[in-house]
Amino acid sequence: MSKDQNAELPLWVQDRNTVLDHDQGVKWRNGEKPDYSYTDQYLHKESKYNHAPGSLEAIAQNLVRTFEMEASHKADPQQWLSIVVDKFQMSSNGGPSYSAKEVSDHGTYNLFIDKTPGYDPEAEDFQSSFELFHKAFPNGFLWELMEVLSGPPNVTFKWRHWGTFTGPYKDHQPTGETIEIRGISVAKLTEDLKILSVEHYFDNSTFLKKLTSGCPVAH
Repeated sequence: MSKDQNAELPLWVQDRNTVLDHDQGVKWRNGEKPDYSYTDQYLHKESKYNHAPGSLEAIAQNLVRTFEMEASHKADPQQWLSIVVDKFQMSSNGGPSYSAKEVSDHGTYNLFIDKTPGYDPEAEDFQSSFELFHKAFPNGFLWELMEVLSGPPNVTFKWRHWGTFTGPYKDHQPTGETIEIRGISVAKLTEDLKILSVEHYFDNSTFLKKLTSGCPVAH
């Protein structure tokens, strides 16, 4: 697909940085739009899948990355382009479904990670949970789509989330290990490729165990 054809796609399924270039009037959480130029270096270097521009895989990947950016950095869900705000629902592993406002208020870490010795969602708010994992993965906790299994309108896809554990996680020293989560998601989309609902299926127990396997930081 040519650049001109790609530009005809809805903005929210184009490259995440293209979405950010059209940020007029957006209320950003920290007062300014996010800059992915640093973590994109590692994303391009460490990605294992190279999807052709305009392919279903590239479109689905762009949509999820746009959603992740909006949920993390746009303070007002009414400004999220990637979803149908008043109908949106998201769940993980067959658990409760959450609205866009709940995702915005609490953050995905707090909604989708159960209480364990390594993490207590009741003790963290949106900002503290974001900073906790940002410190552990200073080069980014990266995401890419591996394969589209079906769709649309019900798009089923496999994905991987990974980062290099080079910063401290709470009282645990970094190990330098690449920590990876793999999962499957099912997203129900509108005709214009906005997300109505998404269900995630993944195991985060191993992820947290690896983050807490390093030696305690000396105080």
